Amino acid sequence: MIESNSLNPCQDNSLFTATLFNVVFTPDNNSLAFDIVGVSSISGYVTAEIQVIAYGYTAVQQTLDPCTSNLEGMCPMNTGQINIQSNINIPNSVIKDIPGIAYGVPDLDGLVKVYIKTKATGNDVACVEAQLSNGKTVDQKAVGWVTAVIAGLALVASAVTSGLGHSNTAAHVAANALSLFGFFQAQAIIGMTAVPLPPIVASWTQNFQWSLGIIHVGFLEDICTWYQRATGGTPSTLLSNLNSASVEVQKRSIEVVHMLFKRAYDELTRRTNSAPTTTSTSKVIIISGIKRVGFRAKIETTNIFLTGLIFFMIFVVFTAICVLLFKAFCEAAVKAGWFKGDKFEDFRTGWKVVLKGILFRLVLIGYPQICILCLWELVERDSAAEVILALFFFLSMTVALVWASFKVFRIAKRSVNMHKNPAYILYSDPSALNKWGFLYVQFRATAYYFIIPMLGYILIKAIFLAFSQASGTVQAIALVIIEAGFLIGVSILRPWMDKKTNAFNISIAAVNFLNVIFLLVFTSIFNQPGIVTGVMGVIYFVINAVFALVLLILVLVATCYAFFSKNPDTRYQPMRDDRGSFIKSQSQLNTELDALGVTARGDMAQKGYYSRDLDDDEDSFSSSSGKMAHDASAVPLPPSTANSNRNNSLRDPPRSPIDPNMQYFPSDGTPRHGTPQYTDNPRGMYSGDNSSSRPGADMPLMNNSHGGNDDRRPNTGYRQQNNSSPWQRGAGYDH
Repeated sequence: MIESNSLNPCQDNSLFTATLFNVVFTPDNNSLAFDIVGVSSISGYVTAEIQVIAYGYTAVQQTLDPCTSNLEGMCPMNTGQINIQSNINIPNSVIKDIPGIAYGVPDLDGLVKVYIKTKATGNDVACVEAQLSNGKTVDQKAVGWVTAVIAGLALVASAVTSGLGHSNTAAHVAANALSLFGFFQAQAIIGMTAVPLPPIVASWTQNFQWSLGIIHVGFLEDICTWYQRATGGTPSTLLSNLNSASVEVQKRSIEVVHMLFKRAYDELTRRTNSAPTTTSTSKVIIISGIKRVGFRAKIETTNIFLTGLIFFMIFVVFTAICVLLFKAFCEAAVKAGWFKGDKFEDFRTGWKVVLKGILFRLVLIGYPQICILCLWELVERDSAAEVILALFFFLSMTVALVWASFKVFRIAKRSVNMHKNPAYILYSDPSALNKWGFLYVQFRATAYYFIIPMLGYILIKAIFLAFSQASGTVQAIALVIIEAGFLIGVSILRPWMDKKTNAFNISIAAVNFLNVIFLLVFTSIFNQPGIVTGVMGVIYFVINAVFALVLLILVLVATCYAFFSKNPDTRYQPMRDDRGSFIKSQSQLNTELDALGVTARGDMAQKGYYSRDLDDDEDSFSSSSGKMAHDASAVPLPPSTANSNRNNSLRDPPRSPIDPNMQYFPSDGTPRHGTPQYTDNPRGMYSGDNSSSRPGADMPLMNNSHGGNDDRRPNTGYRQQNNSSPWQRGAGYDH
């Protein structure tokens, strides 16, 4: 069954408008039923030319004579109110031309147009059209809820596994969750473009508008309207004046003067006929882009910016409250004996730093939303206060992310200069890892810089989307160039942490590029037939629905494994950048060598390991006071492990990089001036570089003889000065 319940004018100065319009086509009995109440300014005998268009293809074209077709009220037509109730039998020869997809494919792209002509002259005096529907749509609230819940669970799983010390699992789950969230936002961006979209594409993308904060809540809309009035703005009344204004949601273009489209709500199906004897003066409003998205979500166009902004703030505040409640629960659980004392100890000790990192991560997630809505508000200027809010949030979040990226870049460069490996300080300092890790943990250590191109990619897309709402073609061409460049870049650099994560994200980039190619076709820039546009809309839906389902399953499996596996890290291979060797945790000392390494670094002497903050003060890396005195990881590697050019004799034993004045080892009364005598101290074998957190990593074997002769070559060979250290080999710094 195919039906329509809205009628729109399709020419200027149309002399017929409808206050009630219901048309139902039943293919089983070939009947077309009419129930129309309209207002006419036409008098005399007329003919009606009917066209049925499905996916751009004119399936039916027939001319009817109202007098011979028993159309009461049209033979002849008179000025004033007209009531038409009739059933017309459609010939089989006509029905067979209707495509089969018209009955089964959701969001039917069908249209019925009726031209009313005077019988005497044949001139067009009225034109009306009706959007057809088969009662099926892909715009389902369940889709939005399922996608939001799975993405949220993945983020929660990454946080919990990180708190339990499963850093490898946490990094993988968080990276996939962020990529999934980014894919949802890319889908929503397609729906926000000013390109005329096929109905199935517009409905599909509407499912993901929640990822950009476009969510309808009744009382929240009242607050937005009140705020706008209070700050000197004029709220839109589009939704409240549907009786007097025909709102047509832009869809794919057709070969007519006006691109007129279906109404979004049932409120438009029956208009009051309080003045049936007067000519209707209703006006037609065509909306597209961001306004189209807001209208379909039942949000006034002037409330779209504030709605998105408020939901972002709610998201941030809610997350912060959850972190605080979890901190209180952990403390209460430990005191009550529900948890062991070392459960979530890292989180309980450094929860403030963890909270900062989580808030920064939320800023990164919400950055596309804030960029688009704030820049668009600068164009719309709903009120002066809203413009100020837009500038404040856009600039503050952009500056915060750029500053954080600069901090990561500086820390990584310092780590390379001191240790020949960016992963060393990025992952060995828990404060830096928890505070800035959201910017780089999803990438391999040597691609720490890739967050900067990512931010640029987001910002450029937002600029074109916000400032080019008047031209869908410009938006489509810009998005094709941007997505093509991004796909080429990630395919060459492959910046993510491992092969699986690279494949996950490159696949998303490829589908995003394919989507903008479809978007370019939807602009009709190639002047393709309407049937091509309609079919490509269905193909777009199928590709993205299948791909989104695959992504959701992958993320859901990883999330369940993280929640229910005793040791989820076994599912993932160690990172090639050897980051796991540098991630320190005083609450998880698995071996005696781990404990020895922590003791050597001085971590256990501190009240909490989060107090080690290598990124706060650049001077602390060059001075021997303050934090430097407690931080072995800030000491440059010795010549034997840093590829130094100093020509030390092979007869010289390895020299410790640690200042003998620093109490890294228990005092035993032995003088520690000059080169240590390995025969005097049973710990002498560990006097090499102790900055690595791996048990026994990079610790050269020392002379086992009991003689103190410095000129003797050690019986046990040690790594020569130009050999790569294990962490250098793991990160690709082999020489």
